[in-house]
Amino acid sequence: MEGFQPLKILSCLSVWFLFHSSASNSDYTLPDIYFINCGSPSNVSISSRTFIGDESSHGGYKLSAGNSEAVEEPTTNYRPAANYLPAVELYRTARIFSQSSSYMFDISQNGTYVVRFHFFPFSSWGNLSKAHFNISAYESPILSNFIVKNSSIQDFFLPVSVGKLRIDFVPFDEHSFAFANAIEVFLAPTDFIPDSFVPHVSGERQKGEYNGLLRSPLHVIHRINVGGGNITPDNDTLLRYWIPDDDYLLYKSTAKNHDIYTGTLNRQEATIFDAPDSVYRTAKEMNFDNNNDNSGPNTFNMTWHFDVRNRAKHLVRVHFCDIVSNTTNEFTKFNLYIYNFTQEIYPWHFIEQTAAPFYIDFVVDSDDSGSMSIGIAPKSDSNKNQTAFLNGVEIMEVIDNFDPRGSHSKRMNLFIIIGPCVGGVVLVLVILAMFMFCLKRRKWMPVETPDWQLVPLYGGSSHSRTTVRSTTGSAHADLNLGLKVPFSEILYATRKFDTKLMIGEGGFGKVYKGVLRNGAKVAMKRSEPGHGQGRPEFRREITVLSKIRHQNLVPLIGYCDERDEMILVYEFMEKGTLRDHLYSRKEESEESTLGSKLSWDQRLHICIGAAKGLDYLHTGSSRAIIHRDIKSTNILLDEHYVAKVADFGLSRLDQLDQTHVTTDVKGSFGYLDPEYFRCFQLSLKSDVYSFGVVLLEVLCARPVIDQSLPREQVNLSEWAMSWQRKGELDKIVDPLLVGKINVNCLRKYGEIVEKCLQEYGVDRPSMVDVLWDLEYCLKLQNTAVVREPYEDSTTDVGLSLPVIQRLPSASLEIGESELLHESYGYSDGEVFSQLKLDGAR
Repeated sequence: MEGFQPLKILSCLSVWFLFHSSASNSDYTLPDIYFINCGSPSNVSISSRTFIGDESSHGGYKLSAGNSEAVEEPTTNYRPAANYLPAVELYRTARIFSQSSSYMFDISQNGTYVVRFHFFPFSSWGNLSKAHFNISAYESPILSNFIVKNSSIQDFFLPVSVGKLRIDFVPFDEHSFAFANAIEVFLAPTDFIPDSFVPHVSGERQKGEYNGLLRSPLHVIHRINVGGGNITPDNDTLLRYWIPDDDYLLYKSTAKNHDIYTGTLNRQEATIFDAPDSVYRTAKEMNFDNNNDNSGPNTFNMTWHFDVRNRAKHLVRVHFCDIVSNTTNEFTKFNLYIYNFTQEIYPWHFIEQTAAPFYIDFVVDSDDSGSMSIGIAPKSDSNKNQTAFLNGVEIMEVIDNFDPRGSHSKRMNLFIIIGPCVGGVVLVLVILAMFMFCLKRRKWMPVETPDWQLVPLYGGSSHSRTTVRSTTGSAHADLNLGLKVPFSEILYATRKFDTKLMIGEGGFGKVYKGVLRNGAKVAMKRSEPGHGQGRPEFRREITVLSKIRHQNLVPLIGYCDERDEMILVYEFMEKGTLRDHLYSRKEESEESTLGSKLSWDQRLHICIGAAKGLDYLHTGSSRAIIHRDIKSTNILLDEHYVAKVADFGLSRLDQLDQTHVTTDVKGSFGYLDPEYFRCFQLSLKSDVYSFGVVLLEVLCARPVIDQSLPREQVNLSEWAMSWQRKGELDKIVDPLLVGKINVNCLRKYGEIVEKCLQEYGVDRPSMVDVLWDLEYCLKLQNTAVVREPYEDSTTDVGLSLPVIQRLPSASLEIGESELLHESYGYSDGEVFSQLKLDGAR
């Protein structure tokens, strides 16, 4: 949490570790308690707690440091008030780590532990604010790419097993260092974090229930006391710090702070460990007096915006306590909004009296905006006790891909036990496998033909790009591929990830422009924990792109998998994303435009190129590739405005004879196939739906979801289809295209979009049908043709072309399919070289 100042931290720590008297009445105990005074040989007593110097040899933990240094800030640099001196003693020292170092803690009880780090960047040691590092638990990252600019306390809820808890501090690179002032480790109450049946929310609706929160660390991003002031750890049984909500409230005129409640809280649903009394004794409620204030929204509600990671899962805990109703809350009902998801709040359902604290948990998938909106509003059908209130909010990021020590330890112990017994057998099997592999290499041609060979980026690589086959005969790419790029080369190409070279950010992480030593321009996607995509997506993208190569797919040049880094290196697309050329948001550019500078011809060519790439994914091999995240930011343009499909981290490989695959919903809100969203059944037609939304973006040059517009215009696909059904699609085209689109071309284009956006996948065309129809649109745009009504009902332009035959690609291996695609090309002119436009298609 970054939202408080050093002085506030110091002031609260004078009585930091004094538990609430009511805590002693609970069964909750702290069998393992560690308070570590980093960088000090001596202990520091703060109230009833003692921080043990990390250079001492007792306390149940061990410091394993390579190049570390204890540093101290002179007291004179602080000049605090006298009553803050005890806290100053804790923050006067720090331990600096010049290389990877660890703390080992003895753990005697399984459970969820609070792990808390204190950072105070004093300036004695060359300014600690220059630190740049990662923190890992059990060798799995929990805090990455961390820079301490101001005082910071980072809270985690960590699943810990009996044995040794290992916390690593890892400098980001050879020029960086890590540090810490203090560390706390103690057991959280049982059932504090729910493990199952938590509503899982994404976009506008609930996706189901989320299970397994106890298997992942939780990183506290926000802990907010709504309607109240700062709550210091001496007033919280779990030693937490809560901050006010005012800086997060979108329209301050819509809310007012309720007077502090002084009566008795009826604690039956929420304990003092869930949140302290101070949270439930304050609240923000609706301010109906200022409902007509012009600074507020059209719909009367209270909304808060919180910064979060893009496309990551978050445990959102909202706290309520009805201190607003005077007598009974039997008729008090209001709505809670998380993004566009709506949940009715009915306090009477939880406990039939006022002043009764309770909370509700949700697992929420964040979107691409980097912000999470949480709001409350009265129900429109509520006539009695019309109000709404909120007492507190906690947002904790779910850290995926965590490898708990328990499973790792069991695997290692099993290997140690049986390894010597089967060593000889394994050796024989390895020799046999190598012999069989050598024989097979003589009998089949690998996927990559000489035309596939990539020019080495640098000399000296000892890896070879190979392909192995499973017993089923399907090809699986070896992740070495001869494409592995050293991290040193990545640092050279990006000038150590210079922020000036950052050109974008998506679900996987940040994207940098780079220049390799051989002068090649590349784009590098660097993974960041919490962005929603991790190692599975990293491996999937390498696997998928190693199997395919097409002029309308962004090629993978290399990858880096060193230390905690996961980086993908692509050919650089000079013109950026398609969306960049259609519209830009006000917050992204001071020179925001409402329309695109691309001509209609250019847009059609771009759509055709993207359709070719998608058709190749769907039919270019024996295993169909479902992209699953088609959107305008995943269609890139090279220097000649040739469209290339990118970002295969969410893709799926499936047999062509399968109609669908049942899987969790992944993708981007606004582009998601409603059938996939509703039934969790992913198919090739899911890509077709998403592409139909892109076609509308191209035509209208506006975002697919725009909350700033009137309600009927928010969703582009719904709004555009209402005009299409009226035959008036021309009224919503990009203003720069008005009068420049052939009426027959626009009519056909609208039909294509309408077919793509059918509710059920079976009613949508295949990508090859979409491609041929787009080619026909381009011909109509450049040919003065008056089409008859019956022509518009024709589904397939190829049905009336006896000379032109579509080549079947479903049964082809990738290498053969690629040659066929290149041979018949789908070029803009050749498809129509024998087409008579003065009659039916």
